[in-house]
Amino acid sequence: MTPLILISAFVTSYMCYVQGQSTCNGQCVVIKQCPALNEIASKPPPLNQKDLETLRKAYCGYQGNIPKVCCPPKPAVDDNACIDADGQFGKCVGVYSCPHMVKLLTETPIAPENYNYIQNSRCEGKDNYNVCCGPGRLATPSTPTDCAPTIAPPDRNSECCGREGSQGNRIFGGNATYVDQYPWLTLIEYRGRSDDRIKLLCGASLISSKFALTAAHCLVGPVQSIGTPINVRLGEYDKSNDGPDCVLTEGQGKDCTNGVTIIPIEKSIPHPMYDPRSSAKRHDIGLLRLKDFAPYDDFIRPICLPSSDITANPPDKLRLLTAGWGATDERHSDSAIKLHVALPYVTLQQCQSLYSMERGSLQLSQGQMCAGGEKGKDSCKGDSGGPLMYENRSERSLSGYFEIVGVVSFGPRICGQEKIPGVYTKVSEYLSWIRSNIKP
Repeated sequence: MTPLILISAFVTSYMCYVQGQSTCNGQCVVIKQCPALNEIASKPPPLNQKDLETLRKAYCGYQGNIPKVCCPPKPAVDDNACIDADGQFGKCVGVYSCPHMVKLLTETPIAPENYNYIQNSRCEGKDNYNVCCGPGRLATPSTPTDCAPTIAPPDRNSECCGREGSQGNRIFGGNATYVDQYPWLTLIEYRGRSDDRIKLLCGASLISSKFALTAAHCLVGPVQSIGTPINVRLGEYDKSNDGPDCVLTEGQGKDCTNGVTIIPIEKSIPHPMYDPRSSAKRHDIGLLRLKDFAPYDDFIRPICLPSSDITANPPDKLRLLTAGWGATDERHSDSAIKLHVALPYVTLQQCQSLYSMERGSLQLSQGQMCAGGEKGKDSCKGDSGGPLMYENRSERSLSGYFEIVGVVSFGPRICGQEKIPGVYTKVSEYLSWIRSNIKP
């Protein structure tokens, strides 16, 4: 049931009671304009009694035939707000100022899972070692039935991120994906500077129902002379078609999307140390805060943030995946449909050596990683900001889940050259920055 129908039902049931209530102390708006109440109404039915009561009390009138709710004033943003490794909100403090973190540190020896939890809770603060101090480790992870839209990225153990509907098998040299594959893939809509036309210049990855991860060069620098990022497109497969996209499945059936969901961008957050004038493109990472909550379904889901640095101890013959709608050949003609390709991981040392020949004095950093170098296979123009993905197959799940380990940054002058890999921003190096910039 949609939020509008849900609220209408409450209004009908409680009209007499509500009419006697006092004046709204917040702002009386339609529910989609109130994120806090819209999040409640978007939960899968049936709602619990507390949520029902909250929505009932919020009713404050109509706009035409659309019911309105009393939206509480938006609280001031806490600069120290952050999210911990469980996806819970907390405050960024020194590690020894967080009681439950101190308790974990006093264990001898420190259990590997606790060490990873502390590492993955790092944030950017005033102390030498800062962590996001939330309510403490969850006793039991949430279950797939709890996959309601949230501001914070889901905990990977909840199975609410990195999962896709399809299990089977053009980006440059790539193959068409299934219609519901990589449901976190996002296109950014730009309003043209000169003609107000909508342009699709970059990609992004949904990491929660309120935030998408992209490249900083998609938000600032030369791109600003072309257009301004205004919306994200979710649930896209064939961008040449405005309605639902359908593909044939085995047995001559059809698998169809629900059509594109377009959500306005509330705020663009490029990394503060990114320099658009630098050819090295260090710190090429950014966040998009969405105005409304992205609705989760088979075609719109978030990808998991990385659990560790995959480059620290990479598996043998590691191959990573990238996907998007970018150029499919040397002529830079974009693809209408979603494509993907598997690329070999290339160490930073190897990559630096190859780029020393390609671009002379270009110096790569620890915040970057490389993949590719096979002829005809690459991310390319139009894929910027999209994901480099690793399928993490744990013992608890045969199907595994996807993590976003890199963000498409730049590559050789001609896409898909042999021995010249693409360069990606390494997401694990920026987890503390991400956690510090995701606010309630």
